[in-house]
Amino acid sequence: MTDVGTDGADGWSWEYEGYKAADERLRESLCTLGNGYFATRGALPECDADDVHYPGTYVAGIYNRLTSEVAGRTVENEDMVNVPNWLPLRYRLPDGDWIDPDSTEVLEHRQGLDLAAGVMERVTRYDLGGGRTLTVRQRRLVHMADPHVAALRTEFTAEGLSGPLEVEAALDGGVTNSGVARYRDLDGHHLTHVHTGVSTEDSVWLRCRTRTSDVRIGLAARFTAGALVTVRRETSRIVQCVTLDLAPGRTATVDKTVALHTSHDPAISDPLHAAVDRVARAPGFDALTATHRVAWGQLWRRAELEVPGEPGRILRLHLFHVLQTLSPHTADLDVGVPARGLHGEAYRGHVFWDELFVLPFLNLHFPEVSRALLHYRHRRLEQACTTAARAGRRGAMYPWQSGSDGREETQQLHLNPRSGRWLPDHSWLQHHVGSAIAYNVWQYCEASGDMEFLHTKGAETLLQIARFWADKAEYDDELGRHRIKGVVGPDEYHEAYPDADTPGLDDNAYTNVTAAWVLARTLDLMDMLPEPRRRELAERTALDAGEVERWQEVSRTLHLPFHDGVISQFEGYGDLAELDWQGYRERYGDIRRLDRILEAEGDTVNRYKASKQADVLMLGYLFSPSELGSLFRRLGHRLDEGVWRRTVEYYLHRTSHGSTLSGLVHGWVLARCRRSDAWAFVQEALQGDIADVQGGTTGEGIHLGAMAGTLDLVQRGLTGLETRDGALRLDPVPLPELSSYGFSLLYQGNWGVRLRLERGLLEIAVPSSDISPITIRLPDREVSIEPGDTARLVLPD
Repeated sequence: MTDVGTDGADGWSWEYEGYKAADERLRESLCTLGNGYFATRGALPECDADDVHYPGTYVAGIYNRLTSEVAGRTVENEDMVNVPNWLPLRYRLPDGDWIDPDSTEVLEHRQGLDLAAGVMERVTRYDLGGGRTLTVRQRRLVHMADPHVAALRTEFTAEGLSGPLEVEAALDGGVTNSGVARYRDLDGHHLTHVHTGVSTEDSVWLRCRTRTSDVRIGLAARFTAGALVTVRRETSRIVQCVTLDLAPGRTATVDKTVALHTSHDPAISDPLHAAVDRVARAPGFDALTATHRVAWGQLWRRAELEVPGEPGRILRLHLFHVLQTLSPHTADLDVGVPARGLHGEAYRGHVFWDELFVLPFLNLHFPEVSRALLHYRHRRLEQACTTAARAGRRGAMYPWQSGSDGREETQQLHLNPRSGRWLPDHSWLQHHVGSAIAYNVWQYCEASGDMEFLHTKGAETLLQIARFWADKAEYDDELGRHRIKGVVGPDEYHEAYPDADTPGLDDNAYTNVTAAWVLARTLDLMDMLPEPRRRELAERTALDAGEVERWQEVSRTLHLPFHDGVISQFEGYGDLAELDWQGYRERYGDIRRLDRILEAEGDTVNRYKASKQADVLMLGYLFSPSELGSLFRRLGHRLDEGVWRRTVEYYLHRTSHGSTLSGLVHGWVLARCRRSDAWAFVQEALQGDIADVQGGTTGEGIHLGAMAGTLDLVQRGLTGLETRDGALRLDPVPLPELSSYGFSLLYQGNWGVRLRLERGLLEIAVPSSDISPITIRLPDREVSIEPGDTARLVLPD
């Protein structure tokens, strides 16, 4: 028996063997099924939510806000709602206890994913005593063609046993948000007004609404068993009951088909009516499986990725979960990128900066999804401008954590599980999220060629973010440069200076460089806009020439601190104390969450040269060496290879990697400057969720940015692929451990452009079409490839 994912014969399976209660939360997250509209964790249907199991279902963009009393304070939090549970299906012998793996002896248990088909399968063989066994096989899908439908087929096979088996299927509206232990002091009762009823002899329904946001939710379930189905109503639940006649070696089958709608859905009059109607029209399980498989096949073709061996198998799982969270169905929704997918309740389902690691991959496969995610940000531009105005600033100040309406959703307090103390949370000072949004706008438009978006909503977004940075920058007479004060960088450990009364740091290098980039790109955009559109934009935003001149000045004079010949993470970083890294590793082993360790000791990480994750090195993730060098020159500095290598080395020894994104960024950066050390970090990025390297966090939801980032590591990081200046730029750096791979992409209307790298040879195939040739720029040459042609290029050593 093993408790880790094992490979199927064809590399398209992800399987677990044996039942271990301690691993259930992890398996539930990694066996989640979704379609971009909603997702359901891979929990066993016979098990209720408890300390072992957590059968959550989440609809993209459905939030609710509640207030709670915590540590003597009233705090308000908005959560992605755990909607009514459609999974429940339990069984027992007459007058016996309900059978489940926690109370009944398990002889055999397998659970896994068929990635190609998007189906979860579990097989459990129970020992019922006296030589009697019951094998339960279930197949489950959340339909990728019809985003409102899910289905569960259960097959019972008895040995040494004949007679009746009682089976109950239910819809449960009594659920709460309680999947994250450290949030349980907060109110998690988001649903109210639960009502149930019967629509036909084999179908029932449940309706409810969220308490504050007043989102109406309708569920309908059809239960077919080849026998008489009866109904029992309970508080917040409706149960369908059937008695099956078991005989040794003969399989009895029941199917449960569910439809889910909310009042956020377009083209419906009422979510309950829509759900009842849809479940009545839904075909049987086999027909649903067939159309579901076709839809998944189309996704796999569009996002084709071929990487040999174990890395390829893990990347396929990562791609599977990215597509379940952000599918073409997402393009019809008003949603952002939830940091933990639709897989659990960590971070309360909020939208952070993780789209920075997700959209670059989607841009080249599903640009319509990227555009929708950028629409989510643009719709909240007015709120971001309002937030900035309340802070006395011009432009748009986007929130570090976003939810339904774009206000700041960062918690006021966070719990340190080590000390049990609730502490102030200052991560809302991570204003660099605005630069991430601007970067994503620019990257999307470069990759897709969507000039209409760039000239309209994209231009408005960039302008207001640039305006914020220019206004926040303060001129320092002594330095003769502009400074951005009172912020927190990507590192997150440092949120204040030692012994300071107020939070915030000055001149975070990542923040300042990316702010300069935003200002420079916005100036470029203003120059390229057609004159009528530029005039409209200026009129709408009250932009004047003096403001544009200030952007020019600030974009060239933002202060960049240095110390000891390296780029400083922020002004004063070089004055902090060195940490006894070896001593802490010996005392604690895993020190990824060094901030919690030090706080529990009565100390603070603010005193030390210690980072949670890549901060300065994020610059090497966002920008190619040539573009980063150009940015530094714009700011009056020379960033040569020696300075960058020293900077990488410096922070490499002062980072605890307390974020799953850290290994990804380090692997990306080291692939270009310390190739021999890159693979260890790439491995950590690949293993982050499947091995739960952070010790329990994956069970609360997968890390979507890290998963998408590993895909982009192959797509852009190792190839050096940039979509810049109307060309595909490539500068491959094959790792010895990952030197052969291929993928397809969609570039400016060219569907299915195929790239393959193997042993120093780059092959690029452009499908036949009536679109213009693609320009490929390598460090030593430029080639043009006509549609229908294939180029085979020998790469320099």
